[in-house]
Amino acid sequence: MPSRDTKFALPGMIVGLTGGIGSGKSEVSCRFENLGIQVIDADVVAREVVAPESVGLAAISEHFGKDILNADKTLNRSKLRALIFENLEEKSWLENLLHPIIRTEIISQLQQSKSTYTILSSPLLLDTTQYELVDCVLVVDASEELQIARASARDSNTSGQIEKIMSTQMSRADRCAKADDIIVNNGDLDTLDKQVKDLHISYLNLAKQLNTSTTS
Repeated sequence: MPSRDTKFALPGMIVGLTGGIGSGKSEVSCRFENLGIQVIDADVVAREVVAPESVGLAAISEHFGKDILNADKTLNRSKLRALIFENLEEKSWLENLLHPIIRTEIISQLQQSKSTYTILSSPLLLDTTQYELVDCVLVVDASEELQIARASARDSNTSGQIEKIMSTQMSRADRCAKADDIIVNNGDLDTLDKQVKDLHISYLNLAKQLNTSTTS
């Protein structure tokens, strides 16, 4: 279990949810939300911090030029992906800009959570210092074949493009080795529902224990 950084005064227990592309993190997140648990989604936060008139978008536009914007002044994500995907220097520049902004906003949203425990869903949980914000790590795992099939259907990308993205992510073995809990999401929704419900009960008990130990 991670040693959560206590300097941010985060409330209650926080579960870090992560997994590779196409693993089914969103399916799992929705099920926790349906059980009344608040989910802070780092992907949503990442879009919020580059919204029109944001500091993040202004910096990106200044660095890459106005052509990085759509006609409605929103970020052209596909153009940005193309610019950074094979250019490590530009990718590093973008990460150095956005990761601290995203982290600050995630902390702000976690601090406002009123949930018994809170889920922080992030594909980069274990690749960045975001893991310092959580009490335990839940990995959603699926076979690589399923990951490619799901992500290709969802994002209209070729299997080759998905494989390239997967090659830049932490390996399944390394990700699972860092997990406190693992949900196997190989397509059986009834099994997925049961895994989430079982973990929900476990997390409610852990949150109660954590709350008791911090108040005693």
